[in-house]
Amino acid sequence: MPPAPITLSPQTGAIAAVTLTLPAWWRPLLALLLVLLLAGCDRESRSTSPAPVRELVFYSWAEDLPPSLLEAFTAETGVKVVYRTYQATEEAVRSIRSGSVYDVAVIENQFIPELATDGLLAELDHRSIPNLAHLSENFRELVFDPGNRYSVTFNWGLTGLVVRDDLTPGQVTRWADLWDERFAGRIRVWDLQRTLVGIALKSLGYSANSENPTELEAALERLIQLKTRARTSGYVPDLAEQALADGRTALMLGYAGDLLRGRNRGLTVSFVVPAEGSIQWIDNFVIPAASPNKALAERFIDFMLRPENSARIVNEQHYPTANSAATPFIRPEFLNDPVLFPPPREMLRAEVLMPLSPAGTQLHEQIWQRYLAAPGLTAEH
Repeated sequence: MPPAPITLSPQTGAIAAVTLTLPAWWRPLLALLLVLLLAGCDRESRSTSPAPVRELVFYSWAEDLPPSLLEAFTAETGVKVVYRTYQATEEAVRSIRSGSVYDVAVIENQFIPELATDGLLAELDHRSIPNLAHLSENFRELVFDPGNRYSVTFNWGLTGLVVRDDLTPGQVTRWADLWDERFAGRIRVWDLQRTLVGIALKSLGYSANSENPTELEAALERLIQLKTRARTSGYVPDLAEQALADGRTALMLGYAGDLLRGRNRGLTVSFVVPAEGSIQWIDNFVIPAASPNKALAERFIDFMLRPENSARIVNEQHYPTANSAATPFIRPEFLNDPVLFPPPREMLRAEVLMPLSPAGTQLHEQIWQRYLAAPGLTAEH
């Protein structure tokens, strides 16, 4: 009997009904053909499925994460971490804007709103980062990223002066001491745009977030003076350590990690929170929108937020963590060190760098370019 015709629906053109009658001897052959067809489809499906991710690209300051922690992540996931570094957050922002691809980056708080508004950051799925629950209340719902939609605070600290006490005549107490003739030629600062402009502003009694053209012009004059007395470069921890150790630097713009590395070298060093007030920095994990591995990036962030892992970062890299559950795992000598975990009186005098308005951003950039163009001491490496 010939098969019945296929009937199409007049409304949609879809198959409405199929009635097919085959001789009995066709049925085993048809079954075999179906098995072969399904096997072929399965092979095709397997061959076109995406290969497992083998690498995650992490972008941050040098030595921000202990190598042992990256190795632990690789051992757990089979994913190699490719660690790329920068020497200033402004450099990192330019790189992200240029289209360079990173899976996880560390970005300071003042740059996050503009990157998010411009669609350059991926929105985080908090369900994939359950250890976000360990984040201290002090680092939740911050003004630069309400709801932590795009960022997770990684670590933080105060900016100050690292002093070689055995090489420093007289006491150092203020930002203004960077301009003291006693230290000319033996000062080291880092070309961190917002930080260095902010220090110049604070040394004059102004806010580090000032957008006042007159105040910024005064800050520029200070920076040009400083450039003739201080050696400058991008910030690299190894370079900072060597600058203190070689005896040619008596006074250095620095952080808690610089102090502790100097102590480990047996140097006579101290950390001064300037009387004009410090600048508090806040580093945050973000996932650039260009990352092709968002789920893996969230897993990486969650791994770093495990309390024992956050504590390992403190114990090995010497910067305070925003993870409140990490406290029991932090070594007592670090947990009780007022340089790592400053007392409330110092925190109250600190100023956080905030996002600038478009006009303020333009003014700061103009000041910075004029500073870079000014003559200064050669920065030996």
